Amino acid sequence: MSLIENLNWRHAVKAYDPNKKVSEKDLHTILESARLAPTSSGLQPFRIIVVESQELKEKMVPGALNPEVMRDSSHVLVFAAWDSYSDEKIDKVYDFHTDVRDLPRGRFGSYTDKIKEIYGAQTPEEHFAHTARQTYIALGIALAQAAELKIDSTPAEGFSNEVVDEVLGLKELGLKSVSLLYLGYRDEANDWLSSMKKVRIPMDEFIIKK
Repeated sequence: MSLIENLNWRHAVKAYDPNKKVSEKDLHTILESARLAPTSSGLQPFRIIVVESQELKEKMVPGALNPEVMRDSSHVLVFAAWDSYSDEKIDKVYDFHTDVRDLPRGRFGSYTDKIKEIYGAQTPEEHFAHTARQTYIALGIALAQAAELKIDSTPAEGFSNEVVDEVLGLKELGLKSVSLLYLGYRDEANDWLSSMKKVRIPMDEFIIKK
Protein backbone atom coordinates (compact mmCIF):
# COMPACT_ATOMS: atom_id res chain seq x y z
CA MET A 1 0.00 0.00 0.00
CA SER A 2 1.08 3.60 -0.56
CA LEU A 3 1.77 6.04 2.27
CA ILE A 4 -1.51 7.84 1.55
CA GLU A 5 -3.43 4.56 1.71
CA ASN A 6 -1.72 3.68 5.00
CA LEU A 7 -2.56 7.07 6.48
CA ASN A 8 -6.17 6.71 5.40
CA TRP A 9 -6.24 3.29 7.07
CA ARG A 10 -4.97 4.45 10.46
CA HIS A 11 -6.87 6.27 13.15
CA ALA A 12 -6.32 7.03 16.82
CA VAL A 13 -7.48 3.73 18.29
CA LYS A 14 -9.73 4.07 21.34
CA ALA A 15 -9.64 0.46 22.56
CA TYR A 16 -6.87 -2.13 22.30
CA ASP A 17 -6.94 -5.92 22.53
CA PRO A 18 -4.74 -6.65 25.57
CA ASN A 19 -4.05 -10.16 24.30
CA LYS A 20 -2.35 -9.08 21.08
CA LYS A 21 1.25 -7.94 21.26
CA VAL A 22 3.47 -6.18 18.75
CA SER A 23 6.41 -8.38 17.76
CA GLU A 24 9.95 -7.38 18.65
CA LYS A 25 10.77 -7.19 14.93
CA ASP A 26 7.96 -4.77 14.17
CA LEU A 27 8.66 -2.73 17.28
CA HIS A 28 12.30 -2.42 16.24
CA THR A 29 11.24 -1.20 12.78
CA ILE A 30 9.03 1.50 14.28
CA LEU A 31 11.77 2.61 16.67
CA GLU A 32 14.35 2.65 13.88
CA SER A 33 12.11 4.88 11.77
CA ALA A 34 11.92 7.35 14.68
CA ARG A 35 15.68 7.16 15.24
CA LEU A 36 16.27 8.12 11.61
CA ALA A 37 14.05 11.21 11.85
CA PRO A 38 15.67 14.57 11.10
CA THR A 39 16.41 16.89 14.02
CA SER A 40 17.72 20.43 14.37
CA SER A 41 21.51 20.46 13.91
CA GLY A 42 21.42 16.66 13.98
CA LEU A 43 21.49 16.73 17.78
CA GLN A 44 18.69 14.20 18.38
CA PRO A 45 17.87 15.97 21.66
CA PHE A 46 15.39 13.40 22.90
CA ARG A 47 15.04 9.74 23.73
CA ILE A 48 12.24 7.19 23.39
CA ILE A 49 11.42 5.10 26.44
CA VAL A 50 9.72 1.81 25.56
CA VAL A 51 7.30 0.65 28.22
CA GLU A 52 6.10 -2.94 27.87
CA SER A 53 5.95 -3.84 31.55
CA GLN A 54 2.35 -4.05 32.72
CA GLU A 55 3.48 -3.05 36.19
CA LEU A 56 4.93 0.21 34.90
CA LYS A 57 1.89 0.90 32.74
CA GLU A 58 -0.33 0.46 35.78
CA LYS A 59 1.78 2.98 37.68
CA MET A 60 1.35 5.51 34.85
CA VAL A 61 -2.40 4.88 34.44
CA PRO A 62 -3.47 7.37 37.17
CA GLY A 63 -2.04 10.17 35.05
CA ALA A 64 -3.59 9.04 31.76
CA LEU A 65 -6.57 10.73 30.11
CA ASN A 66 -7.45 7.40 28.46
CA PRO A 67 -6.40 4.88 31.14
CA GLU A 68 -7.76 1.78 29.37
CA VAL A 69 -5.85 2.65 26.22
CA MET A 70 -2.63 2.86 28.22
CA ARG A 71 -3.42 -0.29 30.17
CA ASP A 72 -4.40 -2.48 27.19
CA SER A 73 -1.91 -1.31 24.58
CA SER A 74 0.96 -3.61 23.70
CA HIS A 75 3.61 -0.93 24.22
CA VAL A 76 3.76 2.68 25.33
CA LEU A 77 6.44 4.77 23.66
CA VAL A 78 7.36 7.84 25.68
CA PHE A 79 8.97 10.63 23.68
CA ALA A 80 11.10 12.52 26.19
CA ALA A 81 13.22 15.57 25.36
CA TRP A 82 16.40 16.96 26.89
CA ASP A 83 15.50 19.36 29.66
CA SER A 84 18.20 21.75 28.41
CA TYR A 85 21.11 22.15 26.04
CA SER A 86 24.71 22.31 27.24
CA ASP A 87 28.13 22.61 25.64
CA GLU A 88 28.94 19.13 26.89
CA LYS A 89 25.89 17.57 25.23
CA ILE A 90 26.59 19.31 21.94
CA ASP A 91 30.26 18.26 21.99
CA LYS A 92 29.33 14.67 22.76
CA VAL A 93 27.01 14.47 19.76
CA TYR A 94 29.48 16.07 17.37
CA ASP A 95 32.38 13.97 18.63
CA PHE A 96 30.22 10.97 17.78
CA HIS A 97 29.53 12.40 14.30
CA THR A 98 33.18 12.92 13.53
CA ASP A 99 34.21 9.53 14.93
CA VAL A 100 31.64 7.71 12.79
CA ARG A 101 32.74 9.67 9.70
CA ASP A 102 36.45 9.15 10.40
CA LEU A 103 36.98 12.89 10.72
CA PRO A 104 39.11 14.70 13.31
CA ARG A 105 37.25 15.82 16.41
CA GLY A 106 36.51 19.52 16.23
CA ARG A 107 35.98 19.39 12.47
CA PHE A 108 32.64 21.18 12.93
CA GLY A 109 33.92 23.52 15.65
CA SER A 110 32.90 26.74 13.94
CA TYR A 111 29.34 25.50 13.67
CA THR A 112 29.11 24.07 17.19
CA ASP A 113 30.56 27.31 18.60
CA LYS A 114 27.73 29.16 16.87
CA ILE A 115 24.94 26.98 18.23
CA LYS A 116 26.51 26.96 21.70
CA GLU A 117 26.39 30.77 21.61
CA ILE A 118 22.74 30.74 20.53
CA TYR A 119 21.63 28.27 23.20
CA GLY A 120 23.88 29.88 25.79
CA ALA A 121 21.81 33.05 25.55
CA GLN A 122 18.56 31.16 26.16
CA THR A 123 16.85 29.88 29.28
CA PRO A 124 16.33 26.18 30.09
CA GLU A 125 12.61 26.75 29.41
CA GLU A 126 13.45 27.96 25.89
CA HIS A 127 15.74 24.97 25.43
CA PHE A 128 13.00 22.52 26.35
CA ALA A 129 10.49 24.25 24.08
CA HIS A 130 12.91 23.62 21.23
CA THR A 131 13.91 20.06 22.11
CA ALA A 132 10.27 19.11 22.64
CA ARG A 133 9.37 20.25 19.13
CA GLN A 134 11.98 17.92 17.69
CA THR A 135 10.17 14.91 19.12
CA TYR A 136 7.08 15.50 16.99
CA ILE A 137 8.96 14.86 13.76
CA ALA A 138 9.97 11.42 15.02
CA LEU A 139 6.47 10.81 16.38
CA GLY A 140 4.95 11.47 12.97
CA ILE A 141 7.38 9.14 11.22
CA ALA A 142 6.73 6.42 13.81
CA LEU A 143 2.98 6.77 13.23
CA ALA A 144 3.45 6.34 9.49
CA GLN A 145 5.74 3.34 9.95
CA ALA A 146 3.28 1.67 12.30
CA ALA A 147 0.51 2.18 9.74
CA GLU A 148 2.64 0.57 7.04
CA LEU A 149 3.02 -2.47 9.29
CA LYS A 150 -0.73 -2.45 10.02
CA ILE A 151 -0.05 -1.84 13.69
CA ASP A 152 -2.57 0.38 15.41
CA SER A 153 -1.48 3.48 17.24
CA THR A 154 -2.71 6.39 19.32
CA PRO A 155 -0.60 9.52 19.80
CA ALA A 156 -1.32 11.25 23.09
CA GLU A 157 -0.59 14.40 25.00
CA GLY A 158 -3.43 13.65 27.41
CA PHE A 159 -1.41 12.46 30.37
CA SER A 160 0.29 13.79 33.48
CA ASN A 161 3.90 14.55 32.64
CA GLU A 162 4.69 14.62 36.35
CA VAL A 163 3.40 11.07 36.86
CA VAL A 164 5.18 9.65 33.81
CA ASP A 165 8.44 11.44 34.59
CA GLU A 166 8.41 10.18 38.17
CA VAL A 167 7.50 6.57 37.34
CA LEU A 168 10.23 6.34 34.68
CA GLY A 169 12.86 8.37 36.57
CA LEU A 170 13.27 10.81 33.70
CA LYS A 171 14.54 13.73 35.78
CA GLU A 172 17.66 11.75 36.66
CA LEU A 173 18.26 11.23 32.93
CA GLY A 174 17.93 14.95 32.16
CA LEU A 175 14.70 14.30 30.25
CA LYS A 176 11.09 15.46 30.34
CA SER A 177 8.18 13.60 28.74
CA VAL A 178 6.51 15.31 25.79
CA SER A 179 4.11 12.84 24.18
CA LEU A 180 3.12 9.19 24.17
CA LEU A 181 2.52 6.73 21.37
CA TYR A 182 0.37 3.73 22.22
CA LEU A 183 0.91 0.71 19.97
CA GLY A 184 -1.03 -2.51 19.58
CA TYR A 185 -4.04 -3.98 17.83
CA ARG A 186 -7.53 -2.60 17.98
CA ASP A 187 -10.37 -4.23 19.87
CA GLU A 188 -12.93 -4.05 17.06
CA ALA A 189 -15.92 -4.47 19.38
CA ASN A 190 -14.97 -1.58 21.64
CA ASP A 191 -13.00 0.78 19.41
CA TRP A 192 -15.91 3.09 18.62
CA LEU A 193 -13.90 5.12 16.11
CA SER A 194 -12.95 2.20 13.86
CA SER A 195 -16.35 2.07 12.12
CA MET A 196 -16.48 5.78 11.41
CA LYS A 197 -15.33 7.57 8.28
CA LYS A 198 -12.00 9.35 8.47
CA VAL A 199 -12.58 13.10 8.57
CA ARG A 200 -10.12 15.77 7.52
CA ILE A 201 -10.58 19.34 6.29
CA PRO A 202 -10.94 19.37 2.47
CA MET A 203 -7.73 19.94 0.50
CA ASP A 204 -8.93 23.20 -1.06
CA GLU A 205 -9.50 24.63 2.42
CA PHE A 206 -6.50 23.06 4.11
CA ILE A 207 -3.95 24.20 1.53
CA ILE A 208 -3.48 27.93 0.96
CA LYS A 209 -1.58 28.77 -2.21
CA LYS A 210 0.03 32.15 -2.70
